[in-house]
Amino acid sequence: YSISIEFESCRGLSFTTSFFILFLYKKPFVESFEETPLLVAVLTYMGYGILTIFGYLRDFLRQWNIEKCHVAREREEQKDFVPLYQDFENFYTRNLYMRIRDNWNRPICSVPGAKMDLVQRVSYNYNWTFEHTGKVVKDVINMGSYNYLGFAENTGACADAAIEVTQQYGVGVGSTRCEMGNLGIHEELEQLVARFLGVESSMAFGMGFATNSMNIPALTGKGCLILSDELNHASLVLGARLSGSTIRVFKHNNMQSLEKLLRDAIVHGQPRTHRPWKKILIVVEGIYSMEGSIVRLPEIIALKKRYKAYLYLDEAHSIGALGPNGRGVVDYFGLDPKDVDIMMGTFTKSFGAAGGYIGGRKELIDYLRRHSHSALYATSMSPPVAQQIITSMKIIMGEDGATLGADRLRQLSENTTYFRRKLHDMGFIIYGNDDSPVVPMMLYMPAKIGAFGREMMKRNIGTVVVGFPATPIIESRARFCISAAHTSEMLDTVGHTFRAVLLNGATQALQPLLFLIQDVKRDTSDLCSVCLQCFSRSRDVAIEQMLILILS
Repeated sequence: YSISIEFESCRGLSFTTSFFILFLYKKPFVESFEETPLLVAVLTYMGYGILTIFGYLRDFLRQWNIEKCHVAREREEQKDFVPLYQDFENFYTRNLYMRIRDNWNRPICSVPGAKMDLVQRVSYNYNWTFEHTGKVVKDVINMGSYNYLGFAENTGACADAAIEVTQQYGVGVGSTRCEMGNLGIHEELEQLVARFLGVESSMAFGMGFATNSMNIPALTGKGCLILSDELNHASLVLGARLSGSTIRVFKHNNMQSLEKLLRDAIVHGQPRTHRPWKKILIVVEGIYSMEGSIVRLPEIIALKKRYKAYLYLDEAHSIGALGPNGRGVVDYFGLDPKDVDIMMGTFTKSFGAAGGYIGGRKELIDYLRRHSHSALYATSMSPPVAQQIITSMKIIMGEDGATLGADRLRQLSENTTYFRRKLHDMGFIIYGNDDSPVVPMMLYMPAKIGAFGREMMKRNIGTVVVGFPATPIIESRARFCISAAHTSEMLDTVGHTFRAVLLNGATQALQPLLFLIQDVKRDTSDLCSVCLQCFSRSRDVAIEQMLILILS
């Protein structure tokens, strides 16, 4: 079974290369990315085309003050200046995003755990502004937060320890680490992180995004080459651009594409001068948060060693969520942490806190302490946040003297397998790796993005819906993040709600057609009466009968 899976992933390679790759994996590596059906792609493009046409029409009406304009506009006295608000991004925000804006930025008024409470809001001007009704929507099942191990909670050991540290240190530090903001709790945290990762040293930062965007420029510069996965996070992209290095992008998780870039880089060197690159840095993520895929780390490490490159691994979503010990994608594949030159991750997901870290050799961390903008200019991490990380990490490591950490790791794995299998059995198209707690379910068409999010919220389920430009234009999706705090009953409720939402939409779409056929064939077709009887008994059976009738 594993051989068939691995050879499927190695199409186009020689037998020797494919057979070698098999020995890099200790278990089957199964991922699925079903291609968008042609009809769906055409209809999706048509949908965006119609929205764009109506957008230009509405902009024309706004220009002549026929329709009220709610967005910033150029002043008449500045008409000869370079325009600030006429770019396509602003057009997209005005005319497409605003239609479904109610699906995002919902205010939460409770702990964002397995269930949460939301502040109810309404809009009277088509989502340009919102007003709070004063009501609270209770017990909404949270399928959107990155609360993988369920540490987003206000009771228990983590909360108690954070309260105690707050009373001792206060909340803010008011200085950078290199000045007056280096507390004992910060050094304790960094020692614990290094031990958790299995590396020589580590450094903690107050913001996960800045951990990437401010440290990559300290590691590479002019004359260096960055090879970046095409689906890397915006923080990695920004950091690479700020570094001034040459950037080349390889296809997602495609080792042939990466190896070709490595070969070309070594053979041809830098443009024009053809001098050797000062440094070649491969930048990848552990789990890709929009695709639910896991990096092919064993193959990347093999390529990195072969071509003498460096490897930067972003484990923002995989640390705590993968591996038998919760130590990320390196632990998941059973690899040596020393094979990864720069190990980066965040504390915002599995640890229920904030900030990020970088781990590696002691020389690397000492260098970053002197050259990283995040270390020199950013305010130190808040002490209660640091304590939240320390306590949750010790629980994961089992140093609390209990099995709570191991139980949560096992529960997350079981929930992930259960939910993915459930969606697959129900016929939904889902992306990603079978072991990834990030589960994207494909919606494709733009109208479904807003409709799905609203209908799920009506049934007390909070979901994240994603569309262009965060995804390819024909691959809009709903993204679910599984947590160890979810129960099987919650996941069953979510699955049944999917079915109810889709059947409700299909029924509304097909009901007028059924009535039309009924009028035409009132006295001549027994199938119509059968269909109507089925419709009164069961919506899903009715839809099947209607489709049979339409085809006949």
